[in-house]
Amino acid sequence: MTGRITGISGPTVSVDLKGLRLYDRVTVGHTRLMGEVVRLEQDRAVVQVYEDTRGLGMGEPVVGVEMPLTVRLGPGLLNQMFDGLQRHLEWLYQEGGPFIHAGKESPPLESVKPWRFFPLKKQGDEIRIGEPLGYVEEGAFKHYIHAVDTEGTIARIVAGEFSLEDPLASLENGRQIFAFHQWPVRRPRPYRRKLYQAEPLITGQRCIDFLFPLARGGTAIFPGGFGTGKTILEQTIAKFADAEIVIYVGCGERGNEMAEMLEEFSTLSDPWTDRPLMTRTIVVVNTSNMPVAAREASIYTAVTMAEYYRDMGYNVLLLADSLSRWAEALREISSALEEMPGEEGYPTYLASRMAEFFARAGVVETLDGKTGSLTMILSISPPGGDFTEPVTQACLRTTGAFFMLDTTLAHRRHFPAINWFQSFSLYEEEVSSHFNERINPKWGALKQECRELLQREEGLREVAEIVGTEGLQDADRLLMKVAEDVRQSFLAQNAYTEDAFSPPEQTFEKISTLLEFYRCARQRLEKGEFLDEVLKECE
Repeated sequence: MTGRITGISGPTVSVDLKGLRLYDRVTVGHTRLMGEVVRLEQDRAVVQVYEDTRGLGMGEPVVGVEMPLTVRLGPGLLNQMFDGLQRHLEWLYQEGGPFIHAGKESPPLESVKPWRFFPLKKQGDEIRIGEPLGYVEEGAFKHYIHAVDTEGTIARIVAGEFSLEDPLASLENGRQIFAFHQWPVRRPRPYRRKLYQAEPLITGQRCIDFLFPLARGGTAIFPGGFGTGKTILEQTIAKFADAEIVIYVGCGERGNEMAEMLEEFSTLSDPWTDRPLMTRTIVVVNTSNMPVAAREASIYTAVTMAEYYRDMGYNVLLLADSLSRWAEALREISSALEEMPGEEGYPTYLASRMAEFFARAGVVETLDGKTGSLTMILSISPPGGDFTEPVTQACLRTTGAFFMLDTTLAHRRHFPAINWFQSFSLYEEEVSSHFNERINPKWGALKQECRELLQREEGLREVAEIVGTEGLQDADRLLMKVAEDVRQSFLAQNAYTEDAFSPPEQTFEKISTLLEFYRCARQRLEKGEFLDEVLKECE
């Protein structure tokens, strides 16, 4: 299936190739640039090219691949770094240096690397779609190989070493099962049913775990202006969150930030298992100097790999930094297609695209009866810190937790700069029973007491600005002192010290000590003692 280029407008190319389907993949020009069909018309197709189109000429050939944009899923994904099209960046660097050359493709998985296969089925067994044929050991994980698109009676099955080029099993109907398969990135992977979200995802950030807990399989966004610590917070969560697999997407961020993150991740250990952090991590990089069209595909590439490990029964965490850059790429593509613009130039389908993406999170019962989860934590970079802009508002309609990063707190060097008055979590009621049962029955009561303390301090702060702290009553001065301790020593955490990670037991002990001090001091004041004496004795 071959055609010719009839028009070029930036990353958008018109071709006279007929017989294509929407989202089919094509190769464009003599350099075989990768593209995707985004519009079909009577006598032409419009292709979105994922690479730099400079030097592309009219009349150059366009070849249809007859399949959509896909990712290759199989053993060897962990501890790797890919671009938004799942090209292996380390391989590209070794082949062509530090710059990605146009039309250059790379194998995402090593086809000749030997793996040891442990079969769970034997000759003569029936295999159904979604059932595991066996597993290989990928680091500390059992990487299950499932029957994806075929079923029947096993005629032959491998045991022992193999490579990805070798079939693991042959069926009596002649079909073969390999250890890898292709999956369209825009199509969610199937499962039996979604399950209730009742178990918390421990992030190690006290402000989140204590005040605004996030459930496994939930979604969270944290918008914030420039300098509010979005990237550092997201990277800290990637290091310390209680997840078995972490997929980190650098979507349109600066290259130096990603370089620093990768250098740091390569030296760290997972606090839950003491193994190297990268052995449970996949990094998808599409920095700001990479083709903008590929940025739009990067989060779909990442979420498909996340669903793949979720289907093995693992708890997967997907982090994207930042969703605003993805939306800007969507806006640029929509503009090139001359579509009717919506608010601030974003396409009118922005909210529905985001809702479809958020819907891929959740706790599910997999096709083979396991329970897996996919949790999403996504940062947003609203221009000028304006939370009324379309991307933030579209996310607010579908997200389950909202962590507002406050510029004022950031200017005070209070990090993470999560505003405890504007943030919320819809999962709080579901997961609170977990903390009450597993950590301490007083967890919920202490949280309510802490919130009331912070709210009362906010009201007293306006009075103190007028009359001064010395003009307040001793009880109010005590409250403001304890609230300041809560803010400085409990809600604030330095991401570059040992305090960057706080397990729930430590979180409970810390807030319990602060509030017990407040109760003790308040009782002494009620007996008529002076504040200075009370503070010395209670401390």
